[in-house]
Amino acid sequence: MSEEAATGNNFLRHLVREDINQGRLAEQALVTRFPPEPNGYLHIGHAKSICLNFGLAKQFGGQCHLRFDDTNPAKEEQRYIDAIKEDIQWLGFEWNGPVRFASDYFDTLYEYAEHLIQSGKAYVCELNAEEMREYRGTLTEPGRNSPYRERSAEENLALFRAMRDGQFDDGSKVLRAKIDMTAGNINLRDPIIYRIRKQHHHQTGDKWCIYPTYDFTHGQSDAIEGITHSICTLEFEDHRPLYEWFIANLPVPAQPKQYEFARLNLNYTVTSKRKLKNLVDEHVVAGWDDPRMPTIAGMRRRGFTPGSLRHFCEMVGVARSEGVVDVAMLEHAIRDDLDKNAPRAMCVLEPLKLVITNYPDDKVETLSAPGHPNRDDLGMRQLPFSKEIYIEREDFREEANKKYKRLVLGKKVRLRNAYVLFAEEAIKDEAGNIVEVHCSYDPDTLGEDPSDGVKPKGVIHWVSASHGKQAEVRLYDRLFNHEAPDRGGEAFLDHVNPDSLRVLENCWIEPSLAEANPEQGFQFERTGYFVADRLDHRGDKPVFNRTIALRDTWGKAENA
Repeated sequence: MSEEAATGNNFLRHLVREDINQGRLAEQALVTRFPPEPNGYLHIGHAKSICLNFGLAKQFGGQCHLRFDDTNPAKEEQRYIDAIKEDIQWLGFEWNGPVRFASDYFDTLYEYAEHLIQSGKAYVCELNAEEMREYRGTLTEPGRNSPYRERSAEENLALFRAMRDGQFDDGSKVLRAKIDMTAGNINLRDPIIYRIRKQHHHQTGDKWCIYPTYDFTHGQSDAIEGITHSICTLEFEDHRPLYEWFIANLPVPAQPKQYEFARLNLNYTVTSKRKLKNLVDEHVVAGWDDPRMPTIAGMRRRGFTPGSLRHFCEMVGVARSEGVVDVAMLEHAIRDDLDKNAPRAMCVLEPLKLVITNYPDDKVETLSAPGHPNRDDLGMRQLPFSKEIYIEREDFREEANKKYKRLVLGKKVRLRNAYVLFAEEAIKDEAGNIVEVHCSYDPDTLGEDPSDGVKPKGVIHWVSASHGKQAEVRLYDRLFNHEAPDRGGEAFLDHVNPDSLRVLENCWIEPSLAEANPEQGFQFERTGYFVADRLDHRGDKPVFNRTIALRDTWGKAENA
């Protein structure tokens, strides 16, 4: 791949290359980091950030660190840490060195806080939350100095140490940086850098009852680790002057630089962690890894592949301006990947029994079919064929117009990879429902056209009634039926798609599918792309999730 092709629509690649060309960065000296907060599962937006940070490091021979921003123990859990590590590795990336935590640097950060106090650049403040908002000012009005701002360094140091020692209640005091209450950038109006939280921490236990804020932790952790390019989303652009102020006023060992890019916004999708947690807590979905969720774990369970997600992130690119990406682009990426790589198989979702009247009662043939039409390496698969088979209920009609290319009474159809059938009779129950179809078959049509010259107009899939296996199939669709479910004041739960999941428990599959490995994906011919559920699929109880339909049904609906 050429340098230009590798750089593509990613301004940060151009920036790093320019830093190297201008001598600001040595070859292979790039160090990036991915800094998630362990308070939930990662989502598709994080996938873009992962691909960006790890991808830059890989392209330029540098390093990418995994560092958990664990400064808020009340909302953080070990299970989130474990899930995040698993997601990154599943996407195909590996971090440099050990897993890092912001809490690894709590001792150093505390020393930095005392340094600011002793320099006259931080003070202990006792304003409550309401008073803090009042003193802070607005976007058009400057803030006012806290009445506690002019305490001496000695008094502030004593109070801060008493905070550390647990002598004050939660929320009664905070440590603030002393910058400028009249600054146009509100983030510079004496921001809080430490607060009292008597919470057990998943890494440090009960050692601390004061915790640094994200703004105070982030840049200093970057500096301690020697990060060269601290890459954030645009929401942190207004925080960059504060990032730089801390770096300039503390004895940090390095001078990292912050760069911002536009976050990934998808239509028909919600990516706020708070709202995703709400979906879980309200039991709208079955958990963070529900296949309808835009989490990496959810998409993995849905049957998305690491390659398709990486390709999607590359297609989206990295820009400085915000925009909304059509979720159809993500769906195209997974369809394209699975079309090229997923083995073919047959599954009947809503079965209708078909009896071949002229086929011997005790005969069973083993027919062969390609594992993939364009992939010889996927070999051939074996299909048992018998007198009774199942076809899709929608693939039979007693009468139909010429546009219907399936099985109709008095007409022919070809079974996929098998014979041509002629429909003779529909058997009905007392209520008039069709329960069985009787057909005859032409034994000379295995891979051949009928000798009478009348070719069937359609091809349908099937499964042997005697040798097929029953399976549960979960038909997943988009979780939201509104293009912007949480924008413009919309109540996003009002836009949950009531048809986002339909469970079919009486499906019939090729017998070999029962032995599929969890997470193994297939194209069920004429139906869609499916995956063996990574948690529930077993040989004696097969469970498949629909990854995506063969075509964009949403696009057709919108056009209509």
